Amino acid sequence: MTDEFRLEKLKKLRDLGINPYPYSYRVTHKARDVVSMFASLEGKAVSIAGRMVKRREMGKLFFIDLLDDSGKVQVMVTEGSAGKGLMDVVRLTDVGDIIGVRGTVTKSMRGEVTVDAKEVTILAKSLATLPEKYHGLTDIEARYRKRHLDLIMNPNVRSFFVTRAAILKYLRDALDSLGYIEFETPVLQPAYGGANAKPFLTEYNALDAKVFLRISDELYLKRLVIGGFEKVYEVSKDFRNEDIDSTHNPEFTQIEFYEAYRDYEDFMKLTEKMMSGLVKKLFGSHKIGYQGRELDFTPPFARVHWVEELKKRAGIDITEMGDDEAAEIASREKLGIGIKNAYHVADGLFDKYVKPELWNPAFVVDYPSYMCPLTKDKRGNPKLSERFEFFIAGRELGNCYSELTDPVEQREKFERQDAERGKGDYEAPPSDADFLEAMEYGMPPTAGMGIAIDRLAMILTDNISIKEVMPFPAVRPDRKAEREKE
Repeated sequence: MTDEFRLEKLKKLRDLGINPYPYSYRVTHKARDVVSMFASLEGKAVSIAGRMVKRREMGKLFFIDLLDDSGKVQVMVTEGSAGKGLMDVVRLTDVGDIIGVRGTVTKSMRGEVTVDAKEVTILAKSLATLPEKYHGLTDIEARYRKRHLDLIMNPNVRSFFVTRAAILKYLRDALDSLGYIEFETPVLQPAYGGANAKPFLTEYNALDAKVFLRISDELYLKRLVIGGFEKVYEVSKDFRNEDIDSTHNPEFTQIEFYEAYRDYEDFMKLTEKMMSGLVKKLFGSHKIGYQGRELDFTPPFARVHWVEELKKRAGIDITEMGDDEAAEIASREKLGIGIKNAYHVADGLFDKYVKPELWNPAFVVDYPSYMCPLTKDKRGNPKLSERFEFFIAGRELGNCYSELTDPVEQREKFERQDAERGKGDYEAPPSDADFLEAMEYGMPPTAGMGIAIDRLAMILTDNISIKEVMPFPAVRPDRKAEREKE
């Protein structure tokens, strides 16, 4: 909120003929460079800019901590070197102001690298008071709602987003180097598909048509493969109108890639190479710490067989489980799920018995076929599907299929999904007639994979919530602030 004392200082600055919001400022060095390159910069002039995060006045001397996107450096302003007029201007500054400083590099009497200011330029007068230093901005919801303050008060958070950007760059570069082409597919879709999830509904006014925010870009990327592009990918924002927790956000980011003439075995090798390479690139080792434990990305990654592992841990064989039996098992096992058909009960059993045991990177392979409407059957065992999910630290990070390419079988599986929707499973997506028509022109053997960027960034920054690595995650409305406005 606006501080009246700061408004008064703003007026005084303008009365002095100073523009507190200038158009530009020439910067020659970053704060980090001034500190790390002191030996070569000592006694030389530099020009730096950033936010004043601390100010100490000692008579005719000011010490200022200036923070830019590289780190902090100390600034010293003395009447002897800067002159009384400049000192008067500095007295009109406040913690939170953005300033530019020109001066020479030296060290203070305590031995701290310092810029001895000859000029101080106000670049943005702050009219709101920053949170108090020692208590800071610690409320979780407030941090996410006011991310700009979070980044100012908790500079370490910036590193999370730097790592996130590095992850995306690495994955893009890896796919580009293999000849993949990046595409953009529709966010607004007349029929949603590619996953089991509840969509957001909106409409095109100009077309008088209802559309959905995509839950996946899968069916459009497959259309590109049908059209002749053999290696395609997209970094996409997808949307699912579901619960919000530490690993789920209604708006999330994933990278999906598809390659013709490949299967899920090929993509296990590709995923293994990309993930181990990514960790080695970021950390210089395949072994990293996560929440006080070691994660080992040294290839090869473990393979866990879905049905066999569940049978071993829970004593339940779910390959031919029907909906009636599923409902009975759900009650007996106290799964606490709303929809008690075979799909959701199998998923609930896996979450209860198998997922918590998955720590180091692992491929969970060969899912029950009734859980995989877009996947080819396992060669030699039609009760299973050629699907794997990639897990790290008990979290699902990726999903891959040997893609179903038979349009007749795909139509039958869509019809079964429609039947489940008719029974109340509104996470089952509807049939997509346009996609089925595209398949009828012939789709080559294809493997497809999606990787959850938010969860991957969460783990590689040693966080327990994806909200820490999403710049602006979904948060509850601030009802108190809304009432105050009213």
